[in-house]
Amino acid sequence: MQSRLVIRTISLRDANAFIDAVHRHHKPVVGHKFSLSVIDAEGKVRGVATVGRPVARHRDDGITLEVTRVATDGCPNACSALYGAAWRAAKALGYARLGTYTLESEPGTSLRAAGWRPVHVVRGRSWSAPSRRRNDRLPLEDKILWEPHQPA
Repeated sequence: MQSRLVIRTISLRDANAFIDAVHRHHKPVVGHKFSLSVIDAEGKVRGVATVGRPVARHRDDGITLEVTRVATDGCPNACSALYGAAWRAAKALGYARLGTYTLESEPGTSLRAAGWRPVHVVRGRSWSAPSRRRNDRLPLEDKILWEPHQPA
């Protein structure tokens, strides 16, 4: 039988340390509105989620937040617990929308389990432009935008 998972807040510093240790393809985040952890019955952190302002300017409307990172150590149900808790927390803080992105190659199983649905495909492309040179952050494949299916 799996032990009960509990959601707790976590500092950005501690969330980023966990992300740095276990995330497959992203680095820690620079800032956040809030971060959550999921802990097991023994008090061990099994996963974290960071939630902040949307990266896309057109989504940064003051009523929308974005789950910018989710990282777990593989604990069953930790990801879906974090996605569900992030949406409940965002609503409690007065936000009307919450989104997150997955790579097109990722199945989104935890998001579906938490009641999220795909709403848009974003074409993968370079962040660099002649007017603002950037080092590309890999991977550059298409991304899927997900939002909770439940209304605010």
